[in-house]
Amino acid sequence: MEVNHLNWYNTKLREFLTPDEVKAVMQKSDLRAALEVLSMWLWIAFAFALVGFYTNVFTVIIALFILGGKQLACAILLHDCSHDSMFSSRKANQIVGNWLGAYPILQNMEQYRPYHREHHMYTGLDNDPDMSLTQGYPTTAISMVRKIGRDLLGATGVKAQIGVIAMHVGIIKYNLGGLVERVKEKKNWKETITNAAKNLWGPITANLLMFGILYLLGHPWLYLLWMGAMFTTYNFSLRVRSMAEHSMVEDRQNPQKNTRTTYANFIERILFAPYHVNYHAEHHLCMGAPSYNLPKMHEILLEKGFYKEGTLENNYWTIVKLAIVNKE
Repeated sequence: MEVNHLNWYNTKLREFLTPDEVKAVMQKSDLRAALEVLSMWLWIAFAFALVGFYTNVFTVIIALFILGGKQLACAILLHDCSHDSMFSSRKANQIVGNWLGAYPILQNMEQYRPYHREHHMYTGLDNDPDMSLTQGYPTTAISMVRKIGRDLLGATGVKAQIGVIAMHVGIIKYNLGGLVERVKEKKNWKETITNAAKNLWGPITANLLMFGILYLLGHPWLYLLWMGAMFTTYNFSLRVRSMAEHSMVEDRQNPQKNTRTTYANFIERILFAPYHVNYHAEHHLCMGAPSYNLPKMHEILLEKGFYKEGTLENNYWTIVKLAIVNKE
């Protein structure tokens, strides 16, 4: 019999939260959602401006890490809007999730939404489509340095973006966890072009708009920072975020133990934890709850003893240490 965690989440949610508490954490605020999205894009504008006004190697490095973290924020915005949990209107979630989240990082909500639902259904199980993101840890210190080195030097990014294009044109199945599975049905060139047009018109348009804005401001070359971050620091931020959520857990088949919440400081929120994604156990327990309500939900769960069995860590540095095998 195939295991599906969704029923477990529904039962556990009723066990730890009253109906009024569930109603409160599910309450959406278009103003709060808009302010969070605005904050993300102001950070992106700041990174461009920093290098535009003070062009040197140090500002470029700082901007690349900020942009990598905010590209992760774009991915999380796509994620939240795919749950229709950000704004009160499904249409607003669709428009914002695509144009301000998915498209700038060459994704789209139409492909992502059904894929991600399977992650919630089968979290930690063999048919979890994101399993490959969380496997391979803990590892040796040398291996970890190699992994992060590949991220920051662009090797991971090149491989990932080739995969993204192959998914969009229909050569391989859609999978963001790194699993490569060729589409069995062979497509002729007309079908390939149709797939590319359908899946890439939005990402190409959004990136042309970004380039156009920078061009009108007199600094078109700053767009190279966006693409540079996508090939480098974005993958670093994505790796650490993925490790924190589902790696190095006590029991990957137990929904209460296979998803971790991690406290984040200011820098960690910029790099690894946008939109309160660090409250990840809360999100899995109530995936329709807006991200801006997850800290309050965490307080309730903490007070009611959810984390006597749940998985909780104090910071992301602890996650990195957990991911490295101690051979002493």
